[in-house]
Amino acid sequence: MMRYLLLAAVSLSALGALPALAQQQQAKPAAPYHAPRNGWGQPDLQGTYTTATITPLIRDAKYGTRNVLTKQEADALEQATREQVARADAPTPPEATVKDLKNADCGPDGISGFNCGYNQGWKDPGTTLIDINGEKRASIITSPANGQFPARVASAGAAPRPGGPRSRGARTDNPEGFSLGERCLLSFGSSAGPPMLPLMYNNTYQIVQSKDEVAIDVEMVHDVRHIRLTDKHLPSSIKLWMGDSIGHWEGDTLVVETTNMRPEQGLRGGSPNQKVIERFTRIGPNKISYRFTVEDPDIYTAPFSGEVAMNATKGQVYEYACHEGNYALTGMLAGARAEEKAAREAQATGGAKGGEN
Repeated sequence: MMRYLLLAAVSLSALGALPALAQQQQAKPAAPYHAPRNGWGQPDLQGTYTTATITPLIRDAKYGTRNVLTKQEADALEQATREQVARADAPTPPEATVKDLKNADCGPDGISGFNCGYNQGWKDPGTTLIDINGEKRASIITSPANGQFPARVASAGAAPRPGGPRSRGARTDNPEGFSLGERCLLSFGSSAGPPMLPLMYNNTYQIVQSKDEVAIDVEMVHDVRHIRLTDKHLPSSIKLWMGDSIGHWEGDTLVVETTNMRPEQGLRGGSPNQKVIERFTRIGPNKISYRFTVEDPDIYTAPFSGEVAMNATKGQVYEYACHEGNYALTGMLAGARAEEKAAREAQATGGAKGGEN
């Protein structure tokens, strides 16, 4: 009898230990992912990826220093985006006129909407938020903690408007007055980077590796970044589009330092002394964590950092034939000359009539 009582006590004790054992097993962290190696023993980052996301660069002030959204917040934002896309994709009523389709402000980005620069058919910004290890992000900028750009130094002046100047004046005197994207010289915004940031469309990148170089083919416009792995920076007097990028491996992470960027390309206005540090880490079979830090003491009072998810995608990077269809640039220049001519003629006519009186 005593034997059975002892066995029962042992059994009950074991059963009582099961919940604690289960909690220990659940609390055990998942093993970190390690990227496969290529033929040179490097972490293999090769593939085609998209950065399309509805996560903005700058955080909505209502989230304060919180950059991880709750499930309810994330679901609401993604559902609202899906509904907006569905409305924009709906067929246009055949009887509608230009006046019926008028959109006074052309959308929050200033160019998207009916009767504006782009309709929904041209856009592909994605419908989901950035997801890093199950965390849905409120902004790309992670530092400063409030998700905003740091203060600008007094001598830097105000930040230029995205996409280049919008006032007429000298902007239409020469092609050089227009933004790099309008001139088909470089990607709009900072798609090619560094830092490489998502836009409203053409957010695809292809990464190709060799023993001594990592090349990134950027879908927007026609840019290819060359990251040298066995070299030193060029003299500071040599300024390059997309800068001079030197990379090295730190474990599974490709660390890239870029200097010598042309000041016209700097994000929200850069200086010749700008430096960008990027970190590419494959955190899963189909995802790369892309982190960056921008240091520009001539423009900002402190560095700023951010993180973007590069998600694997099928298909290829298509050619962006910008110059072949860039009739708008000559049209804008010609339009400005026509306006100037009309103004001179009106002034001359008014002056002549004034002289007769």
